[in-house]
Amino acid sequence: MRFLDFLALDLRNQLRKNSERRRMPERHNAKSKKLSRKEMRELDIKISFMEGVVRRDSRFVEALQILGDHYTQRGRFENSLKVDKQLSRLEPRNPLVYYNLACSYSLNAEYGLAANALEKALSLGYRDFKWLARDPDLLRLRKHPVYRSIEAKIRKMKVKVT
Repeated sequence: MRFLDFLALDLRNQLRKNSERRRMPERHNAKSKKLSRKEMRELDIKISFMEGVVRRDSRFVEALQILGDHYTQRGRFENSLKVDKQLSRLEPRNPLVYYNLACSYSLNAEYGLAANALEKALSLGYRDFKWLARDPDLLRLRKHPVYRSIEAKIRKMKVKVT
């Protein structure tokens, strides 16, 4: 099987899984295991492929989600932020889009914007508080003073949920 065939199959499988779950694909975080040289090269090829797909259709939400994930895995946080901003325009009611936008802002040390995006995710219904508390992409945001007000809101939400 040629590598491009593999990429197309990989994309098709990810799209099928995404449509079955009706949500964004699992997002890799910036602190994932260190990639080998071969894995980095393969990831760069996947990025190039997905960039081509997105160039052809800039509104292809699932392709943008995968591309943003690949950028994050590769440590290309500015690129991931651009993708997440685009996704927030395309999917303005999706809490996971805003959660990932908060992660991207945090990875780019834009903590005020990260806090705003996280608050938007919470207001849209994001409730995976356990992951939020340990997601390495939000580590620096959680240490920032702006996060204290978000913590208080989360505590109130947990009381209402429980």
